[in-house]
Order: sequence, then C-alpha cells, then structure tokens
Amino acid sequence: MSISLSTPYSQARFHLHNESDSQQLAQTLAQHVVSGVVFLIGDLGAGKTTLTRYWIQALGHQGAVKSPTYTLVEPYHLASKNIYHFDLYRLQDPYELELMGIRDYLEEKNSLLLIEWPSKGEGVLRAPDITIELTANDDEIRLITIHAPQQIIGAIEHDINTHGFNGDAE
Repeated sequence: MSISLSTPYSQARFHLHNESDSQQLAQTLAQHVVSGVVFLIGDLGAGKTTLTRYWIQALGHQGAVKSPTYTLVEPYHLASKNIYHFDLYRLQDPYELELMGIRDYLEEKNSLLLIEWPSKGEGVLRAPDITIELTANDDEIRLITIHAPQQIIGAIEHDINTHGFNGDAE
C-alpha cells in the first residue's frame, strides 16, 4: 500500500453483533487491504485477534491462526505475499522490536503487518496506514472504528452496504 502524506483520510464505524459479523468484516477488509501497516487497538477481549484470524484466513491462509502473545510475531507466507501478525501486549520495552528486526518487516514490499497493542512499540513503529479501533460493550456488541484513506473507507462501506453485512453502520 502506497500512502502519501497528502492522502485524505476518513473513518467509518460499524457495530458487530456476533462472530459472523466479524468474519464478514474481515472478508471485506481482505478485499481492500492486502498490504501495509495496520494497527489494531482495543482492550483485552475486544476482538482484535478474532478479526485478525478471519482476515488472514480470508487472504488465503488455510491452517490455524495462532495468537502471537508469547512469540510477539507469527508469520504467514502465502503464495503472493507475507503477512505478519504482531501482538505486542507482553513487550517490555519498544527497543525489543529493534532486536527482533522490526525494520526488516516494515521495509518488506507488499507485506501486510497486523499489529495488536501498537502503543507498546511507540517510538519504534512507523505510523500506520490504517487504524482499527475495537470496543466491546456490556452486551458483547463491538464498535469498530476504521481510520483509513478515503478510497478504502468508501470501498469498505460500499461492499458492506451491497453484500448485506449484518453489522450496523454508523
């Protein structure tokens, strides 16, 4: 994904009522976001890993999608691209990312980096191309806010409205 500083950004909000809604959103994201750096922000249990699992599967991964809580990163090598799922929750110091070669991941062309708990890597990670915020309420309904280039937001909203996404758009 090539984003310039002049790229206009926008946001969209959706309510996900169940895991099926998360899967539908992930399939839509997989059609429009196939490379770049994506920050996934939310409390424990907000649905970051679930959304990521469905997204990686929608991009063509056939096996299990493991949470990288202890390993920090799980790589997925598909025929046409590499996907790296980071979970920085247990990161003690952002410098640990330098030691594990984060710059190599960030510089890899055509790869997709899905990063949970990006605040733990502050000062080392570059700015994201897309940010997805997940908030779970008491009824287990998730509010999803996507901050992305305007053309991606438009495409996501179009697909969701066209294909009968069960979640409510705001």
